[in-house]
Amino acid sequence: MEEMVAYCGLVCTQCPAFIATQKDDDSLREKTAAFYAKEYGFTLKPEEINCDGCLPREGRKIGYCATCDIRACGREKELENCAHCQDLPCSKLDAFHNFSTFAKDSFEKIRQSLKQ
Repeated sequence: MEEMVAYCGLVCTQCPAFIATQKDDDSLREKTAAFYAKEYGFTLKPEEINCDGCLPREGRKIGYCATCDIRACGREKELENCAHCQDLPCSKLDAFHNFSTFAKDSFEKIRQSLKQ
Protein backbone atom coordinates (compact mmCIF):
# COMPACT_ATOMS: atom_id res chain seq x y z
CA MET A 1 0.00 0.00 0.00
CA GLU A 2 1.33 3.43 -0.94
CA GLU A 3 1.92 5.81 1.98
CA MET A 4 -0.76 8.46 2.51
CA VAL A 5 0.23 11.52 4.55
CA ALA A 6 -2.51 13.80 5.86
CA TYR A 7 -2.35 17.58 5.55
CA CYS A 8 -1.03 17.81 9.13
CA GLY A 9 1.68 15.21 8.66
CA LEU A 10 -0.05 12.20 10.21
CA VAL A 11 0.67 9.12 8.15
CA CYS A 12 -2.82 7.79 7.47
CA THR A 13 -1.52 4.45 6.24
CA GLN A 14 0.10 3.85 9.65
CA CYS A 15 -2.99 4.85 11.64
CA PRO A 16 -4.73 1.95 13.40
CA ALA A 17 -8.17 3.31 12.41
CA PHE A 18 -7.18 3.39 8.74
CA ILE A 19 -5.62 -0.08 8.93
CA ALA A 20 -8.66 -1.57 10.71
CA THR A 21 -10.95 -0.04 8.07
CA GLN A 22 -8.93 -1.22 5.10
CA LYS A 23 -8.67 -4.74 6.55
CA ASP A 24 -12.31 -4.65 7.73
CA ASP A 25 -10.99 -6.02 11.03
CA ASP A 26 -13.48 -5.72 13.89
CA SER A 27 -10.98 -6.98 16.45
CA LEU A 28 -8.57 -4.22 15.48
CA ARG A 29 -11.42 -1.70 15.62
CA GLU A 30 -12.05 -2.76 19.25
CA LYS A 31 -8.36 -2.45 20.13
CA THR A 32 -8.16 0.94 18.41
CA ALA A 33 -11.21 2.28 20.26
CA ALA A 34 -9.69 1.14 23.58
CA PHE A 35 -6.31 2.67 22.69
CA TYR A 36 -7.85 6.02 21.69
CA ALA A 37 -9.88 6.10 24.91
CA LYS A 38 -6.84 5.37 27.07
CA GLU A 39 -4.27 7.53 25.29
CA TYR A 40 -6.37 10.47 24.07
CA GLY A 41 -9.64 10.38 25.98
CA PHE A 42 -11.63 9.82 22.76
CA THR A 43 -14.85 7.91 23.34
CA LEU A 44 -15.41 6.05 20.10
CA LYS A 45 -17.30 2.81 19.72
CA PRO A 46 -15.55 0.11 17.68
CA GLU A 47 -18.17 0.50 14.94
CA GLU A 48 -17.14 4.18 14.65
CA ILE A 49 -13.57 3.20 13.77
CA ASN A 50 -13.84 3.69 10.02
CA CYS A 51 -11.51 5.88 7.99
CA ASP A 52 -10.30 5.89 4.40
CA GLY A 53 -7.68 8.55 5.09
CA CYS A 54 -7.51 12.31 5.09
CA LEU A 55 -6.77 13.06 1.46
CA PRO A 56 -9.66 11.54 -0.53
CA ARG A 57 -12.63 13.88 -0.99
CA GLU A 58 -15.03 10.99 -0.61
CA GLY A 59 -14.85 8.13 1.80
CA ARG A 60 -15.11 7.62 5.52
CA LYS A 61 -13.30 9.87 7.97
CA ILE A 62 -12.94 9.10 11.65
CA GLY A 63 -14.62 11.73 13.87
CA TYR A 64 -11.98 14.42 14.27
CA CYS A 65 -10.60 13.99 10.74
CA ALA A 66 -14.01 14.69 9.22
CA THR A 67 -14.15 18.10 10.91
CA CYS A 68 -10.44 19.00 10.99
CA ASP A 69 -9.72 22.70 10.40
CA ILE A 70 -6.23 21.86 9.13
CA ARG A 71 -7.68 19.47 6.54
CA ALA A 72 -10.31 22.05 5.52
CA CYS A 73 -7.65 24.74 5.04
CA GLY A 74 -5.37 22.43 3.04
CA ARG A 75 -8.25 21.39 0.80
CA GLU A 76 -9.31 25.00 0.29
CA LYS A 77 -5.76 25.93 -0.75
CA GLU A 78 -5.56 22.79 -2.92
CA LEU A 79 -2.33 21.66 -1.25
CA GLU A 80 -0.80 18.21 -1.45
CA ASN A 81 -0.28 18.68 2.27
CA CYS A 82 0.43 21.63 4.55
CA ALA A 83 4.19 21.24 4.22
CA HIS A 84 3.71 22.88 0.80
CA CYS A 85 1.90 25.91 2.26
CA GLN A 86 3.36 29.39 1.78
CA ASP A 87 1.57 30.68 4.91
CA LEU A 88 3.66 28.82 7.50
CA PRO A 89 3.97 29.03 10.44
CA CYS A 90 0.35 28.20 11.22
CA SER A 91 -1.12 28.36 14.72
CA LYS A 92 -3.56 25.49 14.06
CA LEU A 93 -0.82 23.25 12.75
CA ASP A 94 1.56 24.22 15.57
CA ALA A 95 -1.10 23.41 18.18
CA PHE A 96 -1.76 20.03 16.59
CA HIS A 97 1.95 19.26 16.39
CA ASN A 98 2.25 19.98 20.12
CA PHE A 99 -0.37 17.25 20.59
CA SER A 100 1.01 14.82 18.00
CA THR A 101 4.76 14.53 17.75
CA PHE A 102 4.28 11.75 15.17
CA ALA A 103 2.58 14.21 12.83
CA LYS A 104 5.21 16.87 13.50
CA ASP A 105 8.08 14.47 12.76
CA SER A 106 6.70 13.33 9.40
CA PHE A 107 5.67 16.92 8.54
CA GLU A 108 9.23 18.14 9.18
CA LYS A 109 10.65 15.35 7.00
CA ILE A 110 8.43 16.50 4.14
CA ARG A 111 9.45 20.14 4.69
CA GLN A 112 13.13 19.16 4.61
CA SER A 113 12.67 17.17 1.40
CA LEU A 114 11.07 20.20 -0.26
CA LYS A 115 14.13 22.33 0.56
CA GLN A 116 16.47 19.98 -1.29
